[in-house]
Amino acid sequence: MSLARRPLLALAGAALAGPTWAQGPGLRQLARARGMSFGTAVRGQVLQDDPALAALVAREADLLVPEWEGKWDSLQPERGRFNFEPLRQIIRFAQAHNQRVRGHALLWHVAMPPWLAPALREGASQANAILEEHITTVLRETRETIRDWDVLNEIISNPPGSDNPDPTDGDLRPTPWLAALGPGYAERALRLARQVDPTLRLTLNDYGVEADTPWAAAKRARLLRVVRGLIDRRCPLDAIGIQAHLQMREPFRAEPFIAFLRELRGLGLAILITELDVREPDQLAPSLAERDAAVAEYAGAFLDAAIAGGVRTILTWGLTDRDSWLVQEPGVARRDGQLHRGLPFDAELRPKPFRARLARIFAG
Repeated sequence: MSLARRPLLALAGAALAGPTWAQGPGLRQLARARGMSFGTAVRGQVLQDDPALAALVAREADLLVPEWEGKWDSLQPERGRFNFEPLRQIIRFAQAHNQRVRGHALLWHVAMPPWLAPALREGASQANAILEEHITTVLRETRETIRDWDVLNEIISNPPGSDNPDPTDGDLRPTPWLAALGPGYAERALRLARQVDPTLRLTLNDYGVEADTPWAAAKRARLLRVVRGLIDRRCPLDAIGIQAHLQMREPFRAEPFIAFLRELRGLGLAILITELDVREPDQLAPSLAERDAAVAEYAGAFLDAAIAGGVRTILTWGLTDRDSWLVQEPGVARRDGQLHRGLPFDAELRPKPFRARLARIFAG
């Protein structure tokens, strides 16, 4: 443990024992009372090493998603050698605290172990066998403990103008899976998952569809075309995950987002907010209090629209600034040295206005 972390843990204990918010119901209870679910992404090793954070997760979250432990490089680091222990660690934590776990992610073009991409290039027959073995083995392992998986993660292409535009006008993102198996790979994965576990909720999870910008509107249209095509071909698909890595520099307007969600709902699909956090704009407010209030307002407006569009499950990508990828990942960190404050609790595990806004939303 670093010297910097030790005083944070001491302060965390004081925060959790405080008389104001910690003696009331957790977000999981507030959400459940409204017929909703609240959860967060977690890493098993962090839960083990940071007891104060683990206690906060146990109190606040009803639903856990493994941040890393359900991805290919964790589950199958070498071809044919599966390692489920890190994922089981999270499942055991959830069972001990009466929580549920959702899976993330069976098919993604990132977090691939070194052996996978070269193997996919050896031909469609081998690529299909690899996909079948992975999905079959993982779903048989988690049949009793995970009832919702992100089968498809980030398969929709990014239009021009977005942060990372793809060099294509097609709706599917260029990935090793698309190159190896063609545009039918998404349908193949969904049908295989349904065959292995007939009652599993099959989710397509993606990002970049939230803002009131031309590129977000274009990506919404692309996602809808892909989903309608799957439904028209009677492909099993139960839910859409909206990641909601929100960026305050982008405008948000409720009406187009609600209309988009209602189109998805009209296709018979559930909608989940799966990875909510907020990146602050380049120009920061002058004080932490004003920054936190602005984050809560932006996230709250988005969540009000999401709920109006039919969302009943909300997960944040981490619960605190202490373990947030917004702080740790250079690609999304602030360039000015300031740290994003885009989650409900700060690095000392103290609640911010974001947490209070979530509580008000769940209280109706």
